[in-house]
Amino acid sequence: MPENRTPKIAQRFRGFLPVIVDVETAGFNAETDALLEIAAVTVRMDDDGTLRLSQTISCHVEPFPGANLEQRALDFTGIDPFNPFRMAKQEMAALDHIFTPISEEVKAQGCTRAILVGHNAFFDLGFIRAAVERTNHKKSPFHSFSCFDTATLGGLAYGQTVLAKACQAADIPFDSGQAHSAIYDAERTAELFCAIVNRWRELGGCPLL
Repeated sequence: MPENRTPKIAQRFRGFLPVIVDVETAGFNAETDALLEIAAVTVRMDDDGTLRLSQTISCHVEPFPGANLEQRALDFTGIDPFNPFRMAKQEMAALDHIFTPISEEVKAQGCTRAILVGHNAFFDLGFIRAAVERTNHKKSPFHSFSCFDTATLGGLAYGQTVLAKACQAADIPFDSGQAHSAIYDAERTAELFCAIVNRWRELGGCPLL
């Protein structure tokens, strides 16, 4: 029988490539409030089945025309949407910037599509979906409704649903002063996701084919 050369990550997640995403926004309503930052972290699986971080992709986003900007949300994140040094892209260009390398990685890893991983993932997926609909983007690599939620997984694995506390329980350094940056939060969430998946494997769960 010929050797199975399908990347193990495609076997592990039923053909889906987990991509860890964090968005920073100007409010909680994906339909009306501005999307301001997107960061995505891809993962790869070593030959022994260990999941690890691979590439971080990020982009600042211009508020879409007519977007609502909640001052409390901006104060919380510290983002000035109109600071020219953000080098922000319009939503369509921002989605292209994020989606293209993800789609390339999906293909490289022998997967069928990406699945979004997030901390309270419905929030991040909701803002991505709203931006896709606004721009009529045709090439989103993400499953339209399924996702992995590290708040739930963190509660199961470590008894903690807050990102900072779940990271602490998993011995992942977490600097609250850097939190609420899309890149920082996405990378810590990715480390947490990998820690949970790897720990489950070490305990004998879900052996690879």
